[in-house]
Amino acid sequence: MSFKKETPLANAVFWAARKGNLALLQLLLNSGRVDSDCKDSYGTTALMVASYSGHYECVKELIMQGADINYQRETGSTALFFASQEGHHDVVKLLFEFGASTEFQTKDGGTALTVAAQYGHSQVVDILLKNGANVHDRLNDGATPLFLAAQEGHVTVIRQLIAIGAKVNQVREDGTAPLWMAAQMGHSEVVKVLLLRGADRDADRQDGSTALFKAALKGHSHVIEELLKFSPSLGLLKNGSSALHAAVMSGDLQSVLLLLGASADPALPNRNNELPGDLTKNERLLKVLCPKLSSGNS
Repeated sequence: MSFKKETPLANAVFWAARKGNLALLQLLLNSGRVDSDCKDSYGTTALMVASYSGHYECVKELIMQGADINYQRETGSTALFFASQEGHHDVVKLLFEFGASTEFQTKDGGTALTVAAQYGHSQVVDILLKNGANVHDRLNDGATPLFLAAQEGHVTVIRQLIAIGAKVNQVREDGTAPLWMAAQMGHSEVVKVLLLRGADRDADRQDGSTALFKAALKGHSHVIEELLKFSPSLGLLKNGSSALHAAVMSGDLQSVLLLLGASADPALPNRNNELPGDLTKNERLLKVLCPKLSSGNS
């Protein structure tokens, strides 16, 4: 967190809040010469700094001295947002005790819940949900708390969100589903959980790629294994290619073998009339592709 103080006394308050120096903070606030809501040029308050740093007693002191719990800095962030981002569940509880709201958004649409989910703070997520946080919050680009948790591989948070009604197939504005994103990132356990909770195995983005295609392109064989348990499409996709073409392009032998073992067709051309084997000069890959191709032509 960056902040720029306006006066020497405000500077001292911010320093005490950041370092957790309760005695100094009390001395400064009790002097009557500095306001509990002193701000920097970005609208950052001492309460935000103490919340971000996780200093429970300093947060409590600032609140008791009249600090505005729900004040938003220039970016839209609040003390609750910062405490949630850093996983300070005790501070989050304290802020709720004194009236913190989950409804405030940052300029990009972020909320305390979206940021807690993104960083995988399951205790904070639980507290936020119990205090009215909306599981369907969305960033300006359409990403939900579930999407952000899937992107970062936070399985526990994903289970929490689904249990309270998060939609596993809610896509971002560009058509990207949580399953697709988890597959791209190589989070096989997340992929498994999402599939078991009803994720559409063949959901495609605007570019026509599916979770299997992306996992194959990235060479994430463990993800491919999980996806194949749910019989995803192995044929040509809307992007004019197949998962096997993608696996060959990745150069990952295990991914190619998994797809061939699931009956992916090495004799299926893409929209450019290229066979998977035409996309590589890797001898190991050609050896596993060519015998299959030969038997298919006999």
